[in-house]
Amino acid sequence: MSVSGIFEFLAALLILIGGIISVISACGMIRFPDVYSRSHAATKSSTLAVLLTLLGAFLYLWVTESLVSVRLLLGILFVFLTAPVAGHLITRAAYRSNVKLSESTIVDELEEALQKNKHE
Repeated sequence: MSVSGIFEFLAALLILIGGIISVISACGMIRFPDVYSRSHAATKSSTLAVLLTLLGAFLYLWVTESLVSVRLLLGILFVFLTAPVAGHLITRAAYRSNVKLSESTIVDELEEALQKNKHE
């Protein structure tokens, strides 16, 4: 097997793993009980899935076409920076809008931190 064949296999494997993680993320969004855990599933795992898929596409184009795609690199950077921040802001907005936690939640650490900030 040639070096380019190994890299093509690695690129296909990255794309496949990205697709599997994306399906797991979708199952987590359906299964989890409240907006906070759903937001976690939507941002963390789907960000990883998109990054692996784009990295696999970048590697495939680099090996087969000798093309270094700046658009794919910028897409990786953009998703890596914006998705977790957006998920954090949406979750914080839900908390400040008094969206209830699930019944299985044991500790609300953010409430303690917000109470501490109010007293200072």
